Amino acid sequence: MARRRRGLPVNGVVLLDKPKGLSSNHALQRVRRLFDAQKAGHTGTLDPMATGLLPICLGEATKFSAHLLEADKMYRTRVELGVITDTGDAEGTVLERREVPSLAVEDIESVLTRFRGEIDQVPPMYSALKHQGKKLYELAREGKQVERAARRVSVYDARLLSFEGTAFELEVSCSKGTYIRTLAEDIGHALGCGAHISQLRRLKTGPFDGDAMWTLEALEALASQADREAELMPVDVLVDHLPSLSVDDTSFGRLAHGQSATLAIDDLAPDALARLYYAETFIGLGVVKGPREVAPKRLLSTVAIS
Repeated sequence: MARRRRGLPVNGVVLLDKPKGLSSNHALQRVRRLFDAQKAGHTGTLDPMATGLLPICLGEATKFSAHLLEADKMYRTRVELGVITDTGDAEGTVLERREVPSLAVEDIESVLTRFRGEIDQVPPMYSALKHQGKKLYELAREGKQVERAARRVSVYDARLLSFEGTAFELEVSCSKGTYIRTLAEDIGHALGCGAHISQLRRLKTGPFDGDAMWTLEALEALASQADREAELMPVDVLVDHLPSLSVDDTSFGRLAHGQSATLAIDDLAPDALARLYYAETFIGLGVVKGPREVAPKRLLSTVAIS
């Protein structure tokens, strides 16, 4: 007999404003307990020192969270010149202090032009990437260094917000896998004095921005479970970028049994993913197999009966 899952079948997405000092997993567990949800997951780790947008997926939304892992991001960061740390941020051990040259805004802007567009970036040792099955930050804490291959990332924009002589603030729009700590270190190196970040805040991820974020305190202040669930975004916001298809009674029955169905797919190419709606209700994702043929890819558990 299958063990009964603890918690409630709560489904949806909450945009958390992660506080400084809390790991992404700790923040996730706080939200899961607040909603008493059976399942929870997030869509991309934020460092403990970072704040800002951390989408939390509850229940059925966890099935579609991977679609947000590929999403572009936007950050605001403060870069401190002249101090190099082992982690690339203010929480690390200071490795070296250098004199900061006399710089003008034009000097910063000139260097920033080198870091816009596609760039190669070597991931930091203090990261969750793995080497031979072990996370890099675990190796770093043991005092070990390993060779890391450079990765191609895209910096769509790096906009200078303010400059104070030995520090400046940036707003960075970038592709997934971009390390803002490393970007700041590389900019500092190009300026000849090194750098680290002292603040980092995520402003956007994919289709989400900070306008609908909730703090943990605000969620805790909601009076009841019903009030909290009423604030959840629907599951299909995670795949809103995909085309949608309507499903009739016959097709719904076939899809629910794991079989392909005949649907009007317009000009969707083979292997294309699409959102599926039955009676205007989201039931999951389908994949195009051929002309007018769609197979179930990932359906809500309330739908699949095969």
